[in-house]
Amino acid sequence: MEKVFVAQRVAKKLFTTEAAVDGALAEAAELMAAMIAARKDANLSLVFADDVQVKLMDAMKALSEARTAMVGVHSELNEAKLRLGIRTKMVGEMHKNEMSSVAAPVEMREVG
Repeated sequence: MEKVFVAQRVAKKLFTTEAAVDGALAEAAELMAAMIAARKDANLSLVFADDVQVKLMDAMKALSEARTAMVGVHSELNEAKLRLGIRTKMVGEMHKNEMSSVAAPVEMREVG
């Protein structure tokens, strides 16, 4: 199989994974907002379920660290692609909504 097609297959998985991590982080932020609103709507004390909020913040921190790690993975894979002699460019639509949970279709083509 040609290296460019192998790289394209990996790139598609990379973009899907990046979008999944971003989506999970966005969902966690929405959960936090919903929890705060629910506490206010129920006229509960600020200390009510504080331990739950702390755990959710821990999860959000872990997701943020995962996102940073994925940025590193992206960079390293780009370097690996260049070491293999694959020069590609991405063609296709850019994300219209960067918070989308599904990556836009991307195609990689060899650059001559």
